[in-house]
Amino acid sequence: MTTAWDTLITGATVFDGSGEPPRREDVAIAKGKVAARGIDLPRDQARQVIDAGGQWLMPGLLDIHTHLDLEVDLEPGLPEVVRHGTTTVLFGNCSLGNCFGKQLEGEQNPIVDCFTRVENIPKKVLAKCVDAVTWDNSGDYLDHFASVPLGPNVATFVPHSMLRVEVMGLEASISRAPTEAELREMETLLERALQQGYLGLSTDGLPFHYLANAPNTDKRIPTQFASFGEMKRLLAVVRKYDRVWQTTPIIENRLKAFGYFALTSGRLFGKPLKTSALSVMEFVLAPKASNAFLGFARLMNSKLFRGNIHFQALGTNFRVWSDGIVSPLYEELDSTSQLIAREYDDEEGRRALLNDPLWVEQFRRDWHHGRRGRNLAHLKARLGMPDNLVVRDLARMTFDGAPVPEWEGETLQAVFERLLRFQRGAGDEARSEAEREAFEGFPVPVDDDADFMLGLLRQYDRNFRYWIDVSNEGNRATLDFLLHPQAMPGFNDSGAHITNMAFYDSNLMSLKLAQQKGTDTVAAMVRRLTREPAAFFGLDVGRIEPGAQADITLIDPEQLARWDTNDTRELVYRELFEHPQMVNRPEGVVPCVLIRGEVVWRDGAFTGALGDRTLGRALRAA
Repeated sequence: MTTAWDTLITGATVFDGSGEPPRREDVAIAKGKVAARGIDLPRDQARQVIDAGGQWLMPGLLDIHTHLDLEVDLEPGLPEVVRHGTTTVLFGNCSLGNCFGKQLEGEQNPIVDCFTRVENIPKKVLAKCVDAVTWDNSGDYLDHFASVPLGPNVATFVPHSMLRVEVMGLEASISRAPTEAELREMETLLERALQQGYLGLSTDGLPFHYLANAPNTDKRIPTQFASFGEMKRLLAVVRKYDRVWQTTPIIENRLKAFGYFALTSGRLFGKPLKTSALSVMEFVLAPKASNAFLGFARLMNSKLFRGNIHFQALGTNFRVWSDGIVSPLYEELDSTSQLIAREYDDEEGRRALLNDPLWVEQFRRDWHHGRRGRNLAHLKARLGMPDNLVVRDLARMTFDGAPVPEWEGETLQAVFERLLRFQRGAGDEARSEAEREAFEGFPVPVDDDADFMLGLLRQYDRNFRYWIDVSNEGNRATLDFLLHPQAMPGFNDSGAHITNMAFYDSNLMSLKLAQQKGTDTVAAMVRRLTREPAAFFGLDVGRIEPGAQADITLIDPEQLARWDTNDTRELVYRELFEHPQMVNRPEGVVPCVLIRGEVVWRDGAFTGALGDRTLGRALRAA
């Protein structure tokens, strides 16, 4: 007996991505596409039946801000993405990517140079990624995905730093302005890529994004050397094709940042420019800061300016782990960025800095800046407008990988206070011989928390680990940002900061926060994670309707309600990288994921289809 469908999913509560209230329905799949939706579809017409009673069914979720362009050629199935129900990922963000190939130039390795410190990926990991590159132009890059066992769909931006390197070479791209001929060549390469289906152009303005290779460790990545005139010319090409500009703010000069963001305006520049910018969240040190971005977006998107700008919102608490001082947070301070600039395994080089009196003086200034004294910086910090967003409060830092067993799970502030009492003669404050030995390794006296941090770094280098919630603490304002009309869920940085962050879970957390408000809010959130970003970026995914590609995610709402994302973030060793990586692996929340009609994840395990054959596509913007 022949069957009409390959798969029939029965009894699910279907959120189709439209934002409309869900309906209990069956969904049939044939030849990788949705074939039918309806109530009590005939089971005998399907080769396999998946009982989804009590589960939510929705389009596969989109992750609009990742750096998985490096990982995808080492492990095309992208399993850490798939287990979270994400079936489409966007990369080439923040001006970084590999669409122009290896771009090797003598001793210079631009991909390693740019990614190492910006995305906190060790050089030996990046070297493996560069070795996997087999193309040397943007067209071949998109085409090669058809011949690898791709799991999720992928789409990419043209990364501006790499575009400058391609045309000017690395050294010229960070030392001089482009010639007119070079500008025209950049425009030509960008236009060619947009014709090939690239999403648009990505740039970056964050002041703590540095190169990692000598002799340029004090230089920022190439995109930051572009003039406003260069940006305007390149974005005119993006505007012409109605594609997207992805960017980050120039936070060291807020007026300049808003001036650049004004490029979205159709009133000022002839046609609206779709702009996806970082980011909105409730920062611990500046809880109201994002209101300025959202207010600006509202103004730019009004009839007065006819813009189209949205700020990306993180869907979870921004918890960052640090190995000693090695984390993206500390690139913001001049002194600690010098430590990070040392090679990952260069303990001797870091120790030399830690014992340099001039560096120590600079570190102490940086550590205390805005935190004490009667000065403008302290006043601005108290008003929620600090010069730096890096948290330097020991009470907000919790050991998770402590060098002394008794410290595990404690705040650094608690250990610091016990050390002070120990140094004042209370010897019984040391709870073990290991803690006594650690306390005796600190200088006497430790005057303040800067001394305590210096002592930890001198004793343990990178070999102590702790986390900090930098923003969205307790997720008090997270849902409001996710649903804000001038925002869009994103800024997950999946695939980057591999020992520091694990935001693969942001889509699921967005659904969990929506669930707490009710079914209508869940429907709105599903739209925000599927059909809405797909339309914004011009991608034909994110729908559950006949003829659509059958990328489908099932969610168990009871497991989602019980899940705490902070319980499932962990550091694991991945053979893929031969290096540890932060991941987030919730159990039971996502019972099943299908990509192009193939079951790739079911009941807590990957199927043989993932990583074995090509399922997802290299999506081309339209």
